[in-house]
Amino acid sequence: MKSSTVIIFFLNTVNVIALVPHEITYFLGCFENGSTAVQFEFDGEEMLYVDFQTDEVVYTVPTFIDPDPAQVLVGLSILRDAHDNKELCSGLLGVLKHEDTSPQKEDAPNSMIFPSREVELEVENSLICFVNNFYPPSIKVSWTKNGHPISEGVSLSRYHPNNDQTFRQFSTLTFTPSEGDIYSCTVEHPALETPTTRIWEAEIIKKDESLWPDIYCGVGLGVGLSGITVGVFFIVKSQHVA
Repeated sequence: MKSSTVIIFFLNTVNVIALVPHEITYFLGCFENGSTAVQFEFDGEEMLYVDFQTDEVVYTVPTFIDPDPAQVLVGLSILRDAHDNKELCSGLLGVLKHEDTSPQKEDAPNSMIFPSREVELEVENSLICFVNNFYPPSIKVSWTKNGHPISEGVSLSRYHPNNDQTFRQFSTLTFTPSEGDIYSCTVEHPALETPTTRIWEAEIIKKDESLWPDIYCGVGLGVGLSGITVGVFFIVKSQHVA
């Protein structure tokens, strides 16, 4: 039996002074293959992550956000703590391998495809294939144009954790729409019996606000971090595959 293990920590910091409550979440993911993920989220939106290969903190919010998120988190030893937690991951995984033998249910992803902005024919745009609510964090996304596989202009985001211990990820295709073109994105995941395909046709140029997921809303960071309540959650998931 081959086991794939994920340990997830969430540290939630809730601001209680601002007129509108906001939440900053610290995420630590420990994977059996030895990799570690560390990131901060603001109201569910990724704020920064630690790139262990380059040994740096990468801010993923626009630089014009006021205040600068680097200043909001000043005083926190993000990089040093990330390395400490990476060592912690190794120890926890070693213990878990010996103690946790119960299989966990796989969660199949749901997906949708939509343009990043209102479509104009012959004007460059982006198609987004948004995949959500899946576990384990292992998906494959492929694209076609008029039935033919395409890879040029395709990018794939990192895995992002949801609060229910599932994950989300999106793939983006840069394209120039022409009348009659048909695009599709196909998602493969261990919990799916067959791959799931979503189709988008270029002649459908309707602006449907319901298609714009909340993860693309602008992030405002004008919030003080004094006066907080803190909660810590510990979640363990393991998946056994024959």
